Amino acid sequence: MNSRTLMEVLLRPELLASKAYAVAPSIGLIKLDAMENPYGLPDLLRQAWLESLSDAPINRYPDPHPDSLITALKKHIGLPAGIELMLGNGSDELIQILVTAVAGTGRPIMAVDPSFVMYRLLAEQLGLPFAGVPLDAEFQLDLPAMLRAIAEHQPAIVFLDWPNNPSGSLFPEADLLAIIQAAPGLVVVDEAYHAFSQTTFAGRLGKYPNLLLLRTLSKEGLAGLRLGMLAGPSPWIQELDKLRLPYNINILTQRSAAFYLQHSTVLDEQADILRAERDKMFKAISAMGLAVWPSAANFLLFHTPGKAAEIYAGLKNGGILIKAFTGHPRLGDYLRVSVGKPAENSRFLSVLESLL
Repeated sequence: MNSRTLMEVLLRPELLASKAYAVAPSIGLIKLDAMENPYGLPDLLRQAWLESLSDAPINRYPDPHPDSLITALKKHIGLPAGIELMLGNGSDELIQILVTAVAGTGRPIMAVDPSFVMYRLLAEQLGLPFAGVPLDAEFQLDLPAMLRAIAEHQPAIVFLDWPNNPSGSLFPEADLLAIIQAAPGLVVVDEAYHAFSQTTFAGRLGKYPNLLLLRTLSKEGLAGLRLGMLAGPSPWIQELDKLRLPYNINILTQRSAAFYLQHSTVLDEQADILRAERDKMFKAISAMGLAVWPSAANFLLFHTPGKAAEIYAGLKNGGILIKAFTGHPRLGDYLRVSVGKPAENSRFLSVLESLL
């Protein structure tokens, strides 16, 4: 029996049929493809940060439940009393834990479509059906369609990326509340881009028994730390925590996150700059005659009918990496650009204009 035959015998068909999450190489390019904060730690703080790591006991396992860090993160998010927090190796791990927790039910995972690809990918790899509810022509939530789909499919979890990736749309709060009230299972509001939307459902945690909240520090400027957070009523977090692998947050991430939280105003100031740059880029792309969607995040989605592959390649040849959606049934003619530093954004706009 060769390896391929053995894999077909042992591995689940859903895994064999799936594809790994692809990350484009970015060496030597202006990286505007992954919604990262382009600003590093200011030089004035860098030495103090390194000193905070200097005596980290990397020969020992990290604290499996870093209470002081969790307390600081609760304050950072603004969680109500009685709401608990679980940490993950990025929000991806927490999404995986959530999907794993309901995998035995056979009930689907639901999200709008298009949305963050990991909701679908993890559901399919774990053998759960996925129900994607199309956004309307303007990439806004179609609430009647969503409520009909919830009634029909009875999903175990509804993920709501808020603002939504890749459109940047910030759906009306009233629509989210209607979904929470209609859903027979969990509703997870994913606020990965909260630093830019400055809008949150955190204050509603505990008021609805099926509402959980996802956050990450990645978009705030700490993507390399891989620290995600899942907040919700204590009984939910206690049960879901059984699926979290021990020591999942390493000591360097724990110490670095604690240090950054003491200097969060730096991250806030960087987010202010990126929001202003986002608005400038929106106007500039619109002035080129391209349809570009209003965004409450740190990226912009724009339409390039029949030219997406050509423009993507031209930008890459010009030293700029953005996100293409090659082969996507709806997004094949769209491109997504993250907001970078002013000079990076100017370079992107210059090359884009030359390609049109």
